[in-house]
Amino acid sequence: MTSTDTSLPPIALAIAGTEASGGAGAQTDLKTFTQLGVYGCVALTCIVSMDPAHDFNHRVVGVEPQVILDQVEACVGVNPRIDAVKIGMLGSLPTIDAVDRALETHGFTNVVLDPVLVCKGQEFAEAKAVDDELRARILPRARMTTPNLFESATLAGMEEITTVAQLKDAAKRIHDHGVPNVLAKAGPSLGTGTALDVFYDGTNLEVLETEVVGNVRVHGAGCTLAAAVTAELAKGATPLEAAVTAKNVVNASIGMRGNIPFTYVWQGWYQA
Repeated sequence: MTSTDTSLPPIALAIAGTEASGGAGAQTDLKTFTQLGVYGCVALTCIVSMDPAHDFNHRVVGVEPQVILDQVEACVGVNPRIDAVKIGMLGSLPTIDAVDRALETHGFTNVVLDPVLVCKGQEFAEAKAVDDELRARILPRARMTTPNLFESATLAGMEEITTVAQLKDAAKRIHDHGVPNVLAKAGPSLGTGTALDVFYDGTNLEVLETEVVGNVRVHGAGCTLAAAVTAELAKGATPLEAAVTAKNVVNASIGMRGNIPFTYVWQGWYQA
């Protein structure tokens, strides 16, 4: 057998929860990385399984903080480098503490934060404490963040976002918290007839629009977009270039249907 020398692909690390259906979480992160030509590794933060008998609420089992640290250490030790890191669902104060320590220990700088603020089925008081800690400790470490409409309002300290002008304002406010690049997502929710997001890097304020594919919630779309941004940054794209590609990936991936009352994503439909 003859060996073939090939150059190493870009490498991305997802620090995220699993989602048993395969439609979101670390499973979707890995599929998106692969689809975009990036080698993916994962440090799991929690195990999530939707409950079909109770409105598909999320049953969450956290991974021990030391195990999270061990996984990140293994990813760093095995791979020659980590080109970008995507942070997804954290879900608890001990998990946030562990991830904060991992980011500090390993000096990751090309970090994309998908700020999963409220997990369906979580108690409000518990969720708020996690949200506050995420904003204080993890958000400032991100090179780019990809909040949805609710998350953008929460991070920006706004009651709600109902217009494009408010979404632009939210992106600027989040940037002022120390995040160099913000991709604030609205999708079809602002009634523009398009899937609309706002990108802001402190200088450029860009409204990014693609064709609408449906007008209801899509399971895994947020994970896919953040993972695609991470993959493109790992390949050397600028944040704006990464955002544009990520929107196209999501747009192409929507449409798979199962038993949950909304569509979900499959990255295999995307072609660059």
